[in-house]
Amino acid sequence: MKTEDLSEAEVNARHAEKMRRKKEARDKIIATKTIEKGLLIVHTGKGKGKSTAAFGLVFRALGNGMKVAVVQFVKGRWQTGERVALEKFGDQVTFATMGEGFTWETQDRARDIAAAKAAWEKAREFVMDAEHDLVVLDELNIVLRYEYLDLGEVLEVLNARPRMKHVVVTGRNAREELVEAADLVTEMEQVKHPFRSGVKAQRGIEF
Repeated sequence: MKTEDLSEAEVNARHAEKMRRKKEARDKIIATKTIEKGLLIVHTGKGKGKSTAAFGLVFRALGNGMKVAVVQFVKGRWQTGERVALEKFGDQVTFATMGEGFTWETQDRARDIAAAKAAWEKAREFVMDAEHDLVVLDELNIVLRYEYLDLGEVLEVLNARPRMKHVVVTGRNAREELVEAADLVTEMEQVKHPFRSGVKAQRGIEF
């Protein structure tokens, strides 16, 4: 019998049965997922939204009463909206920056490496401690790309972290080895960006 020949009650009943079967199938799939562990999450790609998505997870974690640490390897010297908001959570959130940031204009590689290593030492503490539930390593992919840090050492620490520790790594050009080690990888793809049309960075959107 065609749907158009059915009464409204019959259509609703069919829809309800279809949804019941879908839920039953979904519940069976969910029931097979029994592993509970901290996740290594990577946000990469050329599109906007990598750090934004990471901070979305930060707020979700805070809403669940979790403690969060953030290490900003590149953006640390800038006052951003997310940092201002997160500072209102007090000791539930810990921020660490790399101080003066990268010296892109002067190309002082030695200084950049020193700054990256200092940030990584703080990141290592957060990743390995028993205090923080979620650690965001913002733009770590950038310093790994430029080989300011030893990738093998970074992977060793990430793999040795406490079982329930969640770590989010952001930045373009994630190294293949990091992608392989991760539990969840999202690649942001840029379709359009206002900057290409002459629009400057907007407060509340870019920072």
